[in-house]
Amino acid sequence: MPSIVNVLKEQGITEPFEVQAKSIPSILDGNDVCCRSPTGSGKTLAFGLPLLTNCKPAHPHYPTALIVTPTRELAEQISNVLAPLAKQIKLNVLAIYGGTSYGKQRQRLGKGVDIVVATPGRLIDLMENETIHLDDVNYVVLDEADRMADMGFIDPVCHILDNCSKSRQTILFSATLDDDVSTLVKKYQKKPFKIEVGPKEVSMESMQHFFWLTSNTKKSKITRDAVKKGGRSMIFCRTRRGVDRVGKELRVEGLKVAVIHGGLSQNQRDRAMNQFIYGDCAALVATDVAARGIDVEGVQCVIHYDPPENGKAYKHRSGRTARAGAHGSVISLVQNPQKSDINKIQRQVGIKIDFTSPGFDKLPEKVKYTPPKRPRKMASPLANKRKRGRSRFRGKSKKGGKPHAQRKPKQQTEKSPFFKKNKKKFGKKNQSQNSRKQFRFHRKKSKKRR
Repeated sequence: MPSIVNVLKEQGITEPFEVQAKSIPSILDGNDVCCRSPTGSGKTLAFGLPLLTNCKPAHPHYPTALIVTPTRELAEQISNVLAPLAKQIKLNVLAIYGGTSYGKQRQRLGKGVDIVVATPGRLIDLMENETIHLDDVNYVVLDEADRMADMGFIDPVCHILDNCSKSRQTILFSATLDDDVSTLVKKYQKKPFKIEVGPKEVSMESMQHFFWLTSNTKKSKITRDAVKKGGRSMIFCRTRRGVDRVGKELRVEGLKVAVIHGGLSQNQRDRAMNQFIYGDCAALVATDVAARGIDVEGVQCVIHYDPPENGKAYKHRSGRTARAGAHGSVISLVQNPQKSDINKIQRQVGIKIDFTSPGFDKLPEKVKYTPPKRPRKMASPLANKRKRGRSRFRGKSKKGGKPHAQRKPKQQTEKSPFFKKNKKKFGKKNQSQNSRKQFRFHRKKSKKRR
């Protein structure tokens, strides 16, 4: 479609990535597709462009296309990519996830939404309330299927697929194809066309690994210096409390950071992500909720403030850097009692790095990051009305006279209607100075009453 192509050109996208070139033709032919490709390889457009091409207009509460994702941030990210493209062909995209208003989502679905991008939990809630029906969904995408399996979403995903149209086309994208994902493939896909792009696991070769021995009291200062030397960074902690505590400590150290974890409201999480994406802060402190599925450009350094649970978690955390052929640094802060656990993680990952004292000279020089432009927000008509209303008292009058603040109060005379009505109260023509002041006071008071 020429209109979509023009939008992609404006975004600087003129040639397809490998995953897009391999998957788009097969999806357009109507085949089920099972694709293994790493995050950041262009998956969103790989399934999004065929979806926009084949999607049919929807009736209220009955969408025709569904994209299921494990996290809120990924749902919002996919929606932001597809919405401007869908607008060109008069289709609607809605992101549905927890932490946001049910009322707004019900209202949008009642008007009719063609493409829904949803997390499993909130989608099932709306299904149980009969706010959304999946009978007309002929196109289903499961993005980051392995991550949904890790988070325990396999049963909810199966429930969602069981409620979709039986003649649907099912597209599955995943960074790895383990046992849980293979059950989805066998049960819900019909002779899927299999595509594999990139290495089977997150490549550890494109990034430099450092394992620095340190005490718990020195972690904050070391992290601050590492961010200043290494550039834009993501700092991972195990718990929500740990994220909040580390965020406060780094701010005390003079570092601008944003924090994100599952305990924050959706507005707080969106604000933190926007601060990091648009360059308002130097680092993002996060739990593992941000370790998968979030494609943020320009991350030059990953810091494991707390050690990951296992080798798989180490790979996915570290995979936030060294994306799309770039290089990056991965720093693990290790305390002496944690050495044995870290050695086990190194064996699982397939690397062998010695423990050393912090050495900032070995970190590569940070690359200057040019943040994207913030989207312009249009002021609401109601806000404009309020501004126009207030301007009467602040600026010039409609006739072009002096501002109201500079005008002298109008002197009342005997001919004024108010004076005639209250002639007995305020006296005749030769009234005293005090009675005139009293008259003006009552005049102002009556205006307020009106």
